[in-house]
Amino acid sequence: MALNLSLFSQSANLIIGTYTNKGSKGIYVFKFDTATGKATELSHTDSAINPSFLTISKDKQFVYAVNESNEGQVSTYALKGDKLILLQQKSTKGANPCHVTLSPDQRSLFVANYSEGSLTSFHRSADGLLSNARQIIKHKGSSVNTTRQEKAHMHGSFISPDGNYLLATDLGMDETTIYPYNKNSTPLLDEFKAKVIKSFPGSGPRHLAFSNNGRFIYILEELSGSISVYNFSKGQATFLQQVLMHPADFKENFGSADIHLSPDGLFLYASNRGSEHNIVKFPVLANGKLADKLPKYYSTKGTGPRNFTLSADGNWLLVANQNSDNITILRRNKITGDLIATGNSIKVSMPVCLVLF
Repeated sequence: MALNLSLFSQSANLIIGTYTNKGSKGIYVFKFDTATGKATELSHTDSAINPSFLTISKDKQFVYAVNESNEGQVSTYALKGDKLILLQQKSTKGANPCHVTLSPDQRSLFVANYSEGSLTSFHRSADGLLSNARQIIKHKGSSVNTTRQEKAHMHGSFISPDGNYLLATDLGMDETTIYPYNKNSTPLLDEFKAKVIKSFPGSGPRHLAFSNNGRFIYILEELSGSISVYNFSKGQATFLQQVLMHPADFKENFGSADIHLSPDGLFLYASNRGSEHNIVKFPVLANGKLADKLPKYYSTKGTGPRNFTLSADGNWLLVANQNSDNITILRRNKITGDLIATGNSIKVSMPVCLVLF
């Protein structure tokens, strides 16, 4: 499974996860030209079922995809040339897995099972293969939104930059749980020493981002269309601020989806679905808070924006518009953080997740 990484980085550095109920082939591999912002398809899988969320190993040799269905699975692929080769599939022991992440030490993989309200861990071997499920943590609870928060709904798992904590966002319970992580312990996550971040009732925490130095957490709240900012130190979170992701007089439907910081940490971006279909940008202040009086909004040139990604050089932002079946390529001004429509896009059925490397 050896790979010429320099060749691959020139020919295939964008991988797209999708839903497959409208004709998508599964996972797509594209070449992305960082000079022109144009993308060219190289290959795709042909039998994957709803590989909606992806993550890639540090050595860029393996891709892991959740298969979002009632019989939840996680699939392991090898990257060989510009193609993905399926190596194995493992049960996540939970329905509708929606998020997957690798620990910084690359020894553990975690999956959030949305419908089950659970978190599943796997051991990752040096050959890239996964063990059977090792630890399953099931949340129990609900919150004030009787339609969306009738029970626990795990939506993501995120490792702190120092590798010592896993934060699990639960949309159904309005909670983010901070689990101490120790790669040498059994089990990997210490449930007894876990701390809980309580979100405002009805907010629905979905995804989060850490500042580069790990001192601040930015939790995106889907149901209230907001972002809550916390100071983070030694597994403890202290509330600092909550900002709206839409204008205060916005009365239509909203549904926030994804959140990322620019590579230099100076700007925060988040995607809005519902009736907005945009990316919002906030400057990040020296104290970690967001400049909430200075948001700017940029059309995603599509509908239902889900996951988005920024290039490592900070020059590009790519956003997956699930409902309009396209990925929009926006050029980014690294000084102002502004996003500029290029007219370039990728046509893919129901794109959900983008991995750019």
